[in-house]
Amino acid sequence: MNKNNNNPATLASQDLLNATLQALQAKNIQPTVVKTAAEALEKIKGLIPAGKSVMNGSSITLKQIGFTDLLKSGKHPWNNLHAAILAEKDAAKQAELRKQSVLSDFYLGSVHALTKDAEFIIASNSGSQLPHVVFTSPNLIFVVSSKKIVNSLDDAMNRLDNVVVPQENARLMEVYGVETSLNQIFIFKNENPMMNRNIQMIIVEEDLGF
Repeated sequence: MNKNNNNPATLASQDLLNATLQALQAKNIQPTVVKTAAEALEKIKGLIPAGKSVMNGSSITLKQIGFTDLLKSGKHPWNNLHAAILAEKDAAKQAELRKQSVLSDFYLGSVHALTKDAEFIIASNSGSQLPHVVFTSPNLIFVVSSKKIVNSLDDAMNRLDNVVVPQENARLMEVYGVETSLNQIFIFKNENPMMNRNIQMIIVEEDLGF
């Protein structure tokens, strides 16, 4: 593991990682550290019981670990709500299914930056994934490369503006010919324990996502 986190692609130092793990546990977020993308996928498989409904956000990280392809393959025991949404061709009905999906048993995604104090930020163009994270899904699973760990919330915002947005913009221009739009930013500082939700943070010691 690299010793510093000055380079955007550099993994967090052991000291920074340890401080983040302690802070996550103090906020009742269950952290797991794995070495590889493959280990992250296996961890997810063990966290979601058969028959549970699953929704995921658009995430390069989930694609890189193989979760997106696994969902699309249908070779899993879960109710993939995303598949039903994409299969519906009627625009109005598809929009209704998308709204209903915020009640998924599990929501999976990543974050754009995670601080050593266990604060994290998620930016969104449409905001469609934010209801899951903020309130509606009782189980959240975030898969996060340790390169995204920073010291402070200011550093997190700096990472979003100067690392994430330029890379996402380049990706969208290449794939769709349009630029990204930084419309909504969610800052997670803590979870009210009365919510009684299960939040898992799988930290991967591998260069994943933006």
